[in-house]
Amino acid sequence: MCPNCRAFITTSDRTCPYCEVQVGEKAIDRRAPADLLGGLIPHAHFTTVLILLINVGLYVAMALHGTRTGGSAGWTDFPGRTLFDFGAKFGPALREGEWWRLITAGFLHGGLLHIAMNSWVLFDLGARTEENYGTARFLVFYIASTITGFYGSYLWSPGSLSVGSSAGIFGLIGAMIALGVRDGSAYGSEVRRMYTQWAIYGLVMGFLFSYTDNAAHVGGIVGGFAIAYVAGTPRLQRPTEKIWWGVAAVALFATAGAFFAMFRHLMASNS
Repeated sequence: MCPNCRAFITTSDRTCPYCEVQVGEKAIDRRAPADLLGGLIPHAHFTTVLILLINVGLYVAMALHGTRTGGSAGWTDFPGRTLFDFGAKFGPALREGEWWRLITAGFLHGGLLHIAMNSWVLFDLGARTEENYGTARFLVFYIASTITGFYGSYLWSPGSLSVGSSAGIFGLIGAMIALGVRDGSAYGSEVRRMYTQWAIYGLVMGFLFSYTDNAAHVGGIVGGFAIAYVAGTPRLQRPTEKIWWGVAAVALFATAGAFFAMFRHLMASNS
């Protein structure tokens, strides 16, 4: 079936004879590629797993840092000073030019339950988003919505510390809603319905707990929806694929710069 006009075509067609859109590889080949490391890491999950490994690595680093400085409550909870040192969102620091906190805050977590819940959701949602949008768009959505989420948090509560991957997670939910809005088929309708429910449930759960940064969630979902709606999907806008790979490269460069700035700040705070 042509992914653009939904007309039935043969398996050997590389261009749809009805709408003349280039047809990519079969869905089963795109959705079920070979696993890596002997099946330990499914290929479709690779980018998501990489993000999760970064999150876990930083969590361990914060725990070791807190143990060494004597200011941590252990491996299950972190004081504000540790979160600040590693790059939490904090309004006064942002106003002093530490822009990188809008990115690094999305890779930090305040405790064991916090990282466990976010990792559980991200593992499933990240793979689904990457399957539909491709790696380039997935990375752009995740990083951009992390920035918009914590910028929204900064505008709403500039004096509070905030961390967590939930801003990026809500951005991915927004991206999937955008996919459903753009796709006029029954599949798109189902995607839109399911992830709208995810968004509602997530926001309601957030408002039930006073310590949840709901502004970051709202900022994340708005940013993710907006940029995904403009970006579209590779199978519908294949000529723009190189552009989005370029945008993804810029996003990765900004992320690397943010982590470098975080490392410099951490070293300075310990000297």
